[in-house]
Amino acid sequence: MTLQSFRSKGASRVRNLMAGALMASTALAGSAAWAETTITAVMHSGLRVLDPIITTAHITRNHAYMIYDVLVAVDGNFAPQPQMAEWSVSEDGKVYTFTLRDGLMFHDGTPVTMADAEASLKRWAEKDSGGQIIMDRTESLTATDDKTLVWTLTEPFAPLLDTIGKQSALPPFIMPARIAATPTDTAITEHVGSGPFKFVEAEFQPGVSVTYVKNEDYVPRDEPADNMAGGKVVHVDKVVWSTMPDASTAINALLGDEIDYIESVQVDLLPLLEGDPDVINEKREPLGYQTIGRMNFKHAPFDNVKVRQAAMMALDQQAILSALVGNPDYYEICGAIFGCGTPLADTTGSDSLTSGGDLEAAKALLAESGYDGTPIVLMAPTDVVALAAQPVVASQALRNAGFNVDMQPMDWQTLVTRRASQNAPADGGWNMFFTNWLVPEISSPLVSPMLNGRGDGAWFGWPEDEKIEELKAAFIAASSLEEQQKVAAEIQAHNMEQVLYVPVGQYALPQARRSNIVDMLPSPVPVFWNVKKEE
Repeated sequence: MTLQSFRSKGASRVRNLMAGALMASTALAGSAAWAETTITAVMHSGLRVLDPIITTAHITRNHAYMIYDVLVAVDGNFAPQPQMAEWSVSEDGKVYTFTLRDGLMFHDGTPVTMADAEASLKRWAEKDSGGQIIMDRTESLTATDDKTLVWTLTEPFAPLLDTIGKQSALPPFIMPARIAATPTDTAITEHVGSGPFKFVEAEFQPGVSVTYVKNEDYVPRDEPADNMAGGKVVHVDKVVWSTMPDASTAINALLGDEIDYIESVQVDLLPLLEGDPDVINEKREPLGYQTIGRMNFKHAPFDNVKVRQAAMMALDQQAILSALVGNPDYYEICGAIFGCGTPLADTTGSDSLTSGGDLEAAKALLAESGYDGTPIVLMAPTDVVALAAQPVVASQALRNAGFNVDMQPMDWQTLVTRRASQNAPADGGWNMFFTNWLVPEISSPLVSPMLNGRGDGAWFGWPEDEKIEELKAAFIAASSLEEQQKVAAEIQAHNMEQVLYVPVGQYALPQARRSNIVDMLPSPVPVFWNVKKEE
């Protein structure tokens, strides 16, 4: 299967000088087309949702990094660095002044201004957990002129730069003010950024194929690329994301030099690639992912804490990770909601998860809860390698504990859309789903989307939990790492008691690329600047 080809056309015999000139010009045009450099990538999911503020889906985030830029980005040490803007902070820590760098233009030809940044940040802060915390402490956020944005706080908030510079869930991507004026319960309909690539809307086939072309007008920073920070220098003309739900098809396409890159490779299929010297397999990021289960707090039966506890007791990390990954070299039993290997790791309350589950305790809790057999609508994506096994294993464990499980297969983008519905499960809503987070995305209570107790303002599942908000405030107030670790342990215990979410282990899936794809950044987020495609 060839996804992009350029063929020179045959020509009739030259009969005169005019025909010869025409033939020469045609050959030159064909040569120019042949020289176009395209990277064809199979990402972990097809892309349907294009608004990076209304969803935390990684494929939407990946799309956003292609076409948008951010004011602040983190380097390889997760330290915030200037990206679109430099900044200064007042002595009292309450006033942040951002200054836009020169040369930034949106893809529609209009200049980027701080009015665009103001509108984008305000829209982002309505949805993002960390943004909500900052806005609780915000006196004003105002573009004072085209180049200057002043963010004034009511009290110092030391993690502000870390929060607006985070690489995921949700980064505050900057878009034109007219687009950022879209309410957060409505998806944007224009996709205009100022980033290193342009989205080719005419070639977009939702869930099937996405095309991006180099933004010739983009002005990179002077510093070398470093994780999400530094100069976003594009060395290719085009990037095409092609969806291949069948893992074997993608593997064969890579071996056949029909595609250049696979974001996530099933571990049991690695032997098919390991014998080819023209293919490189590698882990993109050392900490990997945490896979989690999330319940819906708005509807029965998971509005009952004992039912949530029973469900958690029924689950077994080993069984889920074995089915998901297989090879223990690529997974880790880990009950820490902030991820193992992180400064805030604590495993309080996770014993049943990490030691095979506790079926008898689950049955007893379920009986005590008064559970009446209400069906559990468990959404099960079928087209994402890293998400297909969890609901299958979990549904059987829940049934063994006495739950009536209605596992509903669907593609991931349908799930991403449906999980935003607050309807009753019988009316198109849901009770439970599984997803994955990069460990850096959940390594702190200030960035973890699941640790949000603001009801309808919280992440999908919508828990109302004043205690978790109080604990996050205590974490912010902590003056040392030791104090933060103490509060983090309390948050761990509270999460496991209330079952805000269920951590079901840590894992890493390798990526694979053709050996002529070089200089890919080893960032948690797969990006296509800096990378080169050699002949």
